[in-house]
Order: sequence, then C-alpha cells, then structure tokens
Amino acid sequence: MTTGRLYGVGLGPGDPSLMTVRAVEVIRSADVIAYHCARHGRSIARSIAAAHIRPEQIEERLMYPITTETTDHPGGYRGALDDFYAESAELLAAHLDAGRTVAVLAEGDPLFYGSYMHMHKRLADRYPAEVIPGVTSVSAAAARIGRPLVEGEEVLTILPGTLPEEELAARLATADAAAVMKLGRTFPTVRRALEAAGRLEDAHYVERATMDAERLEMLADVDPESVPYFAVAVLPSRVDERPAADPSPADGEVVVVGLGPAGPMWLTPEARSALAGADELVGYTTYVDRVPVRPGQPRHASDNRVEAERAEFALDLARRGRKVAVVSSGDPGVFAMATAVLEAASAEPYLGVRVRVVPGITAAQSAAALAGAPLGHDYAVVSLSDRLKPWTVVEERLRAATAADLVLALYNPASHSRRTQLENALKVLREGRVPGTPVVVARDVGGPEQAVRVTTLEDLDPATVDMRCVLLVGSSQTRTVRRGDGTTVVWTPRRYPA
Repeated sequence: MTTGRLYGVGLGPGDPSLMTVRAVEVIRSADVIAYHCARHGRSIARSIAAAHIRPEQIEERLMYPITTETTDHPGGYRGALDDFYAESAELLAAHLDAGRTVAVLAEGDPLFYGSYMHMHKRLADRYPAEVIPGVTSVSAAAARIGRPLVEGEEVLTILPGTLPEEELAARLATADAAAVMKLGRTFPTVRRALEAAGRLEDAHYVERATMDAERLEMLADVDPESVPYFAVAVLPSRVDERPAADPSPADGEVVVVGLGPAGPMWLTPEARSALAGADELVGYTTYVDRVPVRPGQPRHASDNRVEAERAEFALDLARRGRKVAVVSSGDPGVFAMATAVLEAASAEPYLGVRVRVVPGITAAQSAAALAGAPLGHDYAVVSLSDRLKPWTVVEERLRAATAADLVLALYNPASHSRRTQLENALKVLREGRVPGTPVVVARDVGGPEQAVRVTTLEDLDPATVDMRCVLLVGSSQTRTVRRGDGTTVVWTPRRYPA
C-alpha cells in the first residue's frame, strides 16, 4: 500500500518572508496542514504560513492539554504530554495511511526545541519523512541585535531556561557565547543565573524576533512581568570585547586559578569562567600554554623560578584596574602560586588589591582516582623539594607521618638535579613501614604520557621517578586488589581498627 509522506516544515522565526522556498512549496502542495496550539486554539505557526494555506486543505489542530506542569494526569506532566504526542501521532498516521501528505508546521527549525520532533520520533520509521530546516530564533536574535554569535574558535552554548538556576549559572559562566531559550516564567531564574555568572551586563534580550511585536533591550533593564515565552537571552561573541581604555583601580582583581593536572577535561567550570573573564593572563610558561588563546587577552609567561616577581607583576596590573588571572597547575594553594600572590598582597602597596583563589583538582587527587581510592582515610601531603625548606624538616615530617600511620602523597619527588632526596625519603619510610606497603607511582597525569603503576615500598626504584611523578605511599591499612578485568586497584578503608 502506498502511504502519504510526512513533512516537518520549519517556518523561521516569525516573519513570513523568512520562510524558505522549499517550505512554501511543501505547504502549498500538502493535503493536510497540522500545527500545535494551546487551548485557546490560536497558532503562531499557522499565522506565519497563512498566506500559503489553501481552503481545500485539511487542517489538524494538535491542541496541548496543558501548558504548565500542573495536571492531575496519573503520569504527571510528562505522562500527560506523552499521551498527547502519541494521540497526535496516530491522528496524523491515519492521514498518512490514507495516502495523504502531511505537513506539520513548526516555528523556527523543526528539530530545534520544536514540537514536531515528537511526531518525527513516532512516525519517521513508519512513513517516508522529510524535514525542511528553518531559521532558528537564535540566528534571528543575533541578526536583530547586530552582533556576531561566535567567531574563530569560540563555542556557542544553547540552554533552556528551565534548567535549575545553579546549573544555568555554571554553564553561563563558562560559555564563550550563549543563548537561553524558553524565557517567560523562567526569566527571573535566568536573570539571577546571569548575574551569578558575572554575565548580566553582557546579556541582550530579544522578544519575538522579526515579528511585528519585536522588542530588543539589554536584559538587565527588562521587567520580568513583561516577558513572554517567545523571548531569547543572548550573550554574543566576546572576540571584539575590549577592556575600558582607562580602567578604574577599583575594578582591578587578581584571581589565582587552578588548572588541574592537565588539559581541559580537568578544568572546573569556575576556573573556565575566571579565565574567560580575565583581561590579562599571568603564569609559568608551561601552564600559560595550556590556556586557550583569547583575542584581546594579553599573556605574560615567565620562568618557574620567579614566583615572587610574577605575583607582584600581577598585583601591579590589578592596581591599574586590570582583571588578572594567575594560572597554576593542580590546585593553586598546594605548593603553587596562591601562597606567592597572597604573601605579596599582604603588604603594601598591595593591601587594597582584591585577590581570590579558584581551586583546582590536585595531582594527589587525580593520581588517587586513577589508582582507586588510596586516599580514602587520613593522609598527609609532603613535598620532597628542599629548595625552600631544609631537608631536616622534610625528614621530621616524613617520620611523624610514618609514626601516625598516615597515607602519604609525595610531591616533587625527584628531578635531574635532585636524586638523593627520594632515596633518603625511602630510607625513612622503610624504617617505619613494612616492605609490602603499596606505592602508587603516577606520571604525567592527564597528559599524553600518563602512566600509573602500583608497586611496593620495597620494590620502588628511585631511578624510575622524575619531577613529573607524584607518589602515593599507603598506610598499614591500604590494600591492593587484582580485579576480574585484570586491573589492580588500591584503596584505604575508611574504618580503622581500634
């Protein structure tokens, strides 16, 4: 039996002249014109396509039973909608079985937050189907405010305003550019999320783009009571953003940002936001190179041995009104730049400069996760570098931690010029712990040469350890287990024997 053909027809943002030629062809030739509407029966989609609908065509109004989440349906809001979509699909299926072509009208693009997609998912595997793309409301909104959405390497984030406020804020804080859909009653939540993300002043409000009742404003100026569903919040491209030519010293700030152990997968949303919002970037060359280049954001890279000078340089920039991100590997407060910045900021002339620290995933945490859970109980973190403290202090702390039966995370275990320190540390540890104590050696965590191996205190060869390693030395309770998939996991029980 020959069936009819299903069309999902994108109508564009509202101006009938923005419909595609193909959309007009399909509407004019279809046997059945279907469109979704609320209980009042009016349909924006039909009004856009009205000039091309013929009197002899069959029209099917797919009327939503509810428009809010208040319902007495036994399946709740989702159950009520699922039943509605199933019934609507079967209504259209009857026409398709009779050999009629069915055009389902959709504002914007049919597969972009559109109702047509629910028909497509239920019918496209049973009947021939074609989707006619349309201009989205996001594209129309960008065109109306006259600002690029994204440029170069920027990423566009599209969000529904129905997300929880904290989730919205986190995603907006990390976005290069963004559009938030489905405003209406969600507008107060979206506005608070933009403010929490530090992006409220950048946000544009576009209502009914390209329609007669179009409205364009900066979002911060919009009355929440006046916002309809067909409105979009837009954060356009940042490429052409430039800091004020004469910034006020009061605007200056230093944010010490933890990049995690390596790569973008280890970067927190808060860290992404701080990096994106900075006027200038300061840090050790290796770490600066890990941050994507942003147009208009100067980068000041320097050697790893000039922490104090780097801190003062960043604070001087902030005194001139600049927002400065000082980047640090791992967590900036663990053997890293936060201490250097705060030490400098605790004396004149920097006492008035705002400083905050954005945490990052530490090398110890990431190494532990790769090995299992060796830090599952009390543990201590010790650096084996004696550049900034005497070796006698390192030894005292290793003996104390060993006596307390703490798991140990050892940072900076060895370098080309420091080989004896690890050997001496192992002597101390072997005096107080049994030879079979598990040791995790994690190298280049998150990097291209990542390697994690499990050995013992007795078998650890110092020659296999370098500056890119972190060592996790177990306590008397730490266990290693060979699992069924062939992997070895290391874990320390949370219960300690009496």
